[in-house]
Amino acid sequence: MAILDLNQAMNNNNTTAPPCHAHAAPASDQRLRQAEWKAGDDADNPNPRHQADAEEEEEEEELLLKGVRHLCERGGITRLPARYVLPPSDRPAPPDHHQRTSGLTIPVIDLARLRSPGAGRAAALVELDAACRDYGFFQVVGHGVGVGGGAMLDVARRFFELPFGERARHMSPDIRAPVRYGTSFNQLNDGVLCWRDFLKLVCDDLDGVVPSWPDAPADLREVVSAYARSCRRLFRELMEAALEAIGIGGPGAGEVLAGCDAGSQMLMVNCFPACPEPDLTLGMPPHSDYGFLTVLLQDQVNGLEVRHADSWVLVDPIPGSLVVNVGDHFEMYSNGRYKSVLHRVRVNSARSRISVASLHSLPPARVIGPAPELVDDDKNPRRYMDTDLATFLDYLSSAEGKHKSFLQTRRLLTS
Repeated sequence: MAILDLNQAMNNNNTTAPPCHAHAAPASDQRLRQAEWKAGDDADNPNPRHQADAEEEEEEEELLLKGVRHLCERGGITRLPARYVLPPSDRPAPPDHHQRTSGLTIPVIDLARLRSPGAGRAAALVELDAACRDYGFFQVVGHGVGVGGGAMLDVARRFFELPFGERARHMSPDIRAPVRYGTSFNQLNDGVLCWRDFLKLVCDDLDGVVPSWPDAPADLREVVSAYARSCRRLFRELMEAALEAIGIGGPGAGEVLAGCDAGSQMLMVNCFPACPEPDLTLGMPPHSDYGFLTVLLQDQVNGLEVRHADSWVLVDPIPGSLVVNVGDHFEMYSNGRYKSVLHRVRVNSARSRISVASLHSLPPARVIGPAPELVDDDKNPRRYMDTDLATFLDYLSSAEGKHKSFLQTRRLLTS
C-alpha cells in the first residue's frame, strides 16, 4: 500500500512471500548481460540488424521507465510487455480461486463508539485491540474525513491524467526525494516491473514542503494538504486509542503521542491503470509498511488483498470508509502483539484504480523499539532490535535489502 518493506515474512505462519522482482536479476544486470551477449554475437557475425535490435530494446526500456500511464496512453496495448510478467509462482491466483477467498470481511471500527464514554468506548477498544492483533488491518467508519476524501481521489485522478511531460517534471530515481513521481517500486532496479504509477509526497512540514509539490492540477496543493492534515488528526486519535487498548498509559503513552504530533507522514498517491493481462502481474507485490499506522483511501474499484490465515483476502471497500493497517514500527513497539501483515494489489482489465496511502510514524530520527511496559524477561522477552527511519532507508537502497524483509532483520526472536 505503500513503499515499503517488500517481502515481509508472513506474520502468522513464518513463511516468506517473494517481491515482484525476487526471481529475476536486477534490470541493470540483465542489460549488462544482454550487452555482453550481443557484443559476442557482433564479433562473430557483424550485422547491422544487431545494432538495430539493441537500439529498439533500449527504446523499449526507456518507454517502460516512463510509467504505466504513459505506456497505456500510446494505445494498442493488448498484451503485457515481458518486463511486467511475473514468474508463475508469484502470479495472483486465477479468478475462480480468488473469488472463493474473498468472502472474509476485515473488522470495522466505528470512531463514533470510540469517542463515546463508558461501555461503548470500552467495547470499541476491545474490538480495536483484536483487529490489530489478529488481522493487522481494519476499516474505519465515522472518521469525519468525508468530502475531503472525495476531493483527494478526484485531484489524484486528474493529476495522472495530465500530459506525461507535466508528470515527468517530478520523476526521480532517488527514493529519498521528498517529491517523486515514478512507476513500479524502484523502476531502475526492479527486474520485473509492477503495474503502478505513483506520486510520493513527504508531509512532515506541510508549510515548508507544499510549495515544492506539483502545481497542476491547480487545486492539488490545497486539496492534498487539507487531506494530509485530516489524516494526521485521525492517526493521532487512533494511536491514542490503540495505546489504551494495549495497556500503555501515563508517561509512556504521553511520550509516544508527543512523537505522533511531531512525527513523519508520507502520502503515496497510486494509479493502477486497466491491464490487458491482469493475471500475469500485480499492481504492488506482497509487502508491509514501515511505520506505525497507514491510512488508506481508495475508490470503489477492488484491488487490495490482505494475507490472513494462509490466504489472500480481498478487501471490499465500504463506501465512505478508510482502511487502516499496522506497520512494522507498531509491531516492534508492541513487541509482536500487533501484526504488520503482508498485503498486495491486484489489477483488472476493465477499470483504472486510484488509492492514497498516508503512512505515519514517529519523527525520522526517533529510535523505535519494544515498549518497556510490554517486555517481560520471563513471559514476553524482547523480540526486536531498535531501529529508526535512516536504517530503513539504507535497507531499501541496498542491493541486498531487496531480497529480504526489513522486519526480519530487526527480529531477535521468531516465535
